Amino acid sequence: MEYFPFQGSGTDTEELNNIIATGAQAIINNLTLLEREITKFKTSQKREWMIKGELYYEGEHDILTHERKVIGVGGRLVKAENLPNNRILDNQYAKLVDQKVNYQLGKPLTLETENDTYLKLLQKIFNKRFHRTLRNMGLDALNGGIAWLYPYYNEQGEFTFKRFPNSEILPFWKDAEHTILDSAVRMYTESGYEGDKEVLYEKVEVYTSNGVKCYVWFNGRLVEDVEKPPISYLTIEDEDGKEIQLNWQRVPLIPFKFNIKEIPLLKRVKSLQDGINTMLSDFENNMQEDARSTILILHNYDGQNLGEFRRNLAQYGAVKVRSSDGSKGGVESLQIEVNSDNYKAILSLFKKALIENGRGYDAKDERMANNPNQMNIQSMYSDIDLDANGIETEFQASFEELLWFVNMHLANTNQGDYENEEVNVIFNRDILINEMEVVEVLDKSAYLPLETRIAQHPYVSDVQLELKRLKQEQKEQMDQYDNYETTFKEKQGGVDGTTT
Repeated sequence: MEYFPFQGSGTDTEELNNIIATGAQAIINNLTLLEREITKFKTSQKREWMIKGELYYEGEHDILTHERKVIGVGGRLVKAENLPNNRILDNQYAKLVDQKVNYQLGKPLTLETENDTYLKLLQKIFNKRFHRTLRNMGLDALNGGIAWLYPYYNEQGEFTFKRFPNSEILPFWKDAEHTILDSAVRMYTESGYEGDKEVLYEKVEVYTSNGVKCYVWFNGRLVEDVEKPPISYLTIEDEDGKEIQLNWQRVPLIPFKFNIKEIPLLKRVKSLQDGINTMLSDFENNMQEDARSTILILHNYDGQNLGEFRRNLAQYGAVKVRSSDGSKGGVESLQIEVNSDNYKAILSLFKKALIENGRGYDAKDERMANNPNQMNIQSMYSDIDLDANGIETEFQASFEELLWFVNMHLANTNQGDYENEEVNVIFNRDILINEMEVVEVLDKSAYLPLETRIAQHPYVSDVQLELKRLKQEQKEQMDQYDNYETTFKEKQGGVDGTTT
């Protein structure tokens, strides 16, 4: 095995991290310990929240399995099959996730570096396809607390990126703060055939700086995958046609965290989302409890049992009663008044609480009525902006790690050594603004550099392109002025025979 060039030498900090990572390395090197960790992770609450976050985003909420129950014999709750059981779903959680992701990652990144050649190389790597991947990483981070990006070389030898579902990755960290990854395990299912029968296999891949080891998970044990021997991260051919195995010095899995605690967004708002679904479902249930399904009071019923009465009522929409002993027969219903205003008030409270706890914003806020000023807009965005600052802090640290792999790739492919180049990654947030106010402020900020003012202009998406257009426009104006001056001089010379 060989490593990519331009890798730094060991430092005291790395030696300390190696000591801290001894426990993680012992687990990776001991299959029995690794099997135990995998079993724990597969049934852990942390992984359960990751899966639940994804399901709630897709609309698979707990309300869909809700059952109506009544008090039965002995005071125990039993399932009631004869009552309306509507399962109404109002997915405010998915709306909140999309709102936060589009606010933070809806617009392409802006990269700033003093090296123009390096900037062009980075823009080629961090293209529109990468922006789509990054936005999906934001979804993974919010739904599961953490997202994973895998830089690799595809079958065509292109350097690209792949997302790994967070519920598939079991990380082993070098430090308690979970900032330095020592190794990782990926668990996923793969379809195959045993004869004519299609079956699913559980695959396990162990990622270290020495490459990838592949296993099959069978009855809680790790069995080496004979179809996939240990592989390196890249295989190239030298001048003699001999294959050379190359590996990164670091594990090529980059975590993108929603917050430092890796807590999913759903954990903040699940009870409120469930409350919204329950209120809507209960409201429709109560509205549907009419004379055929609600509580009835019988007088002199001409029948043998209540089951027969209910069946006749459901089938014919009528019931036969009799009068005897001077008592008039009849049927009365125990009316349950459904006050819709109460449901509206509770739903409004739940939705407001969900927005506040999820740190989003209400697009229908009263402050947005008529023509809102910039202060009102900033006030409405204050919660989501504070949360976005925390997300950006985590993502900026992840980009530092990502840029290390990008720089190693550029060095390995002889495109230049940019390891010490400074890069500023700017997240352009998709915030509603009062464009007129912003333009007026920029117009009055003559003391700011032109590039800074252009970067803050609401109609500009590519600063460098606008600067190029501005220079071209100035050049055309100068050329036009020179042509005008030449023509003027020629005319002056034609009048008095001289030129001035």
